[in-house]
Amino acid sequence: MALHVAVIGSGPAGIYTAEALVKQSAEPVLVDVLERLPTPYGLVRYGVAPDHTSIKSIANYLRRVLELPQVRFLGGVTLGGHVSVADLLRVYDAVVYCTGAMVDRRLGIPGEDLPGSVAATDFVNWYCGHPDVDPGRFTLDSSEVAVIGVGNVAVDVVRVLAKTAEELRHTDVPHDVLDRLSQSQVKAIHMVGRRGPEHAKFTLKELRELGELANADVCVRPDEAAVLGADFPRQVQGNIKVLQSWAGREPVGRPRRLDVRFWLRPVEILGADRVEGLRLERTRLSEEGRVVGTGEYETLPVGMVLRSVGYQSVPLPGVPFSERTMTVPNEAGRVRPREYVAGWLKRGPTGVIGTNKSDAAETVRTLLADLEGGAPVSRPTVESLLAERGVRPVTYDDWLAIERAEGELASSLGRGERVKLVGVDTMLRACAHLE
Repeated sequence: MALHVAVIGSGPAGIYTAEALVKQSAEPVLVDVLERLPTPYGLVRYGVAPDHTSIKSIANYLRRVLELPQVRFLGGVTLGGHVSVADLLRVYDAVVYCTGAMVDRRLGIPGEDLPGSVAATDFVNWYCGHPDVDPGRFTLDSSEVAVIGVGNVAVDVVRVLAKTAEELRHTDVPHDVLDRLSQSQVKAIHMVGRRGPEHAKFTLKELRELGELANADVCVRPDEAAVLGADFPRQVQGNIKVLQSWAGREPVGRPRRLDVRFWLRPVEILGADRVEGLRLERTRLSEEGRVVGTGEYETLPVGMVLRSVGYQSVPLPGVPFSERTMTVPNEAGRVRPREYVAGWLKRGPTGVIGTNKSDAAETVRTLLADLEGGAPVSRPTVESLLAERGVRPVTYDDWLAIERAEGELASSLGRGERVKLVGVDTMLRACAHLE
């Protein structure tokens, strides 16, 4: 009798976990990858910027895992809705939670809840076609926008704001979103970091792309690009060199302008009924290395503030969760008997997509060691459980039908290889069993 494991979440962490189970297990193993959406790949589909096709190609690797005979994709199944933890433990030998980090951290400043102040995650989900976000969510009717944060997500957001709709036409951006981007009134974008260039979290490749924008002048203030010392890792030295080269540029009159700012922290978002400005305080490092304010302020006349200061996980129904670390407490991936965790939900939002592979491998080693030598247990099937609840899961073949429909839509619009379908109902109508 094969070991039967449920993996909750079909992003990189979940699919790498499924792969590790198949590769590491000395005994036969079957893995069901359960996903609340009709589509797999998580942040690869809904978090990677549409113009980053090389990163999105990771989906080709993940696809091969889902096509292994020992692995099944079951979309449209929600933990805490369609099934509970107790249900899963009744039908599976073990469960691995891999739902990632789905929300942005808050700034914790006055005015943060004003209309026009939003999480960068919402904006990313919007231009990536996530079904949780209405395509009409953003109108981009403000001439100036602030993006808080100097990591790769902030860079992606800035780049999409700075580009023309025509530059994104051959990507998979949903067509309604592309229409909104074509009507954008944004003229000035401010990317703001609390610390200096040497502390920024973006990678050199991502940063250089900003300097190649055809539709925006990129500006850096020489005093904010200055750094003390030179003993930095190569990546950091590269970032500093690029930023300091931009500090010597003169704007050439491109339609949009990007100001990359350092040593400023947001202290208040201003406005009565919606965002009308962002108040910033000049910062410095204390002797202990903490960011402290200097009492010098400036105000940016922005109509939108996008915060990108890190992701955090959210609790899953019936699963232990630490509000301090915003992760599921675990020991090498073990949560409770027959319950495990992998990915950002396990360790926090650190590393790159590939980091999830070694992380998943550790969790699977723990799982297989725990279950080694256990007597096989006859269990009811997940199919019978879902049938009792009236749930017809989205299969991998259904997902392929969605992919085909997205390719056909792109062809009909004269746009690239695919254009994302938006909305669960629209995707389900494209599934093979609803054609």
